Amino acid sequence: MSIWKRFLFTIGLRPAPGSRTFEISESLHSTLVTLAKHEGRPEDEFATELLAAGLTQYFSRDELYQKWDSLTPREKEVTALLCLGYTNRQAAARMSISSETVKFHTHNILGKFGVKSRTQLQQLLSIWDWSSWAG
Repeated sequence: MSIWKRFLFTIGLRPAPGSRTFEISESLHSTLVTLAKHEGRPEDEFATELLAAGLTQYFSRDELYQKWDSLTPREKEVTALLCLGYTNRQAAARMSISSETVKFHTHNILGKFGVKSRTQLQQLLSIWDWSSWAG
């Protein structure tokens, strides 16, 4: 059984050998084999962990979007400005509100995302593109 077929069987997408056929491009298969060899691990173990990591990242992103959706419009704006590196004072000037209001929103945002600092928030959301908020 090929690495890809074993992989699909292992994760339950191929219920029994021979009952379904899945194709994988030769280049993707070659890449998986090369990466497994580079890591010095069995191909099926490597492929399973790779999928698990991808699923974790997928669900983490979904969780982040749910947290983002729980923010008020003002909190979203503050979050974007914080992730762009604005200080409280700069964000306040940009939004025409006080620094204390930005601080209040920041406190709420950190709580909703379950982080303790602006830096942690920036790291958590670093994969998002904030350029449209830079305007």
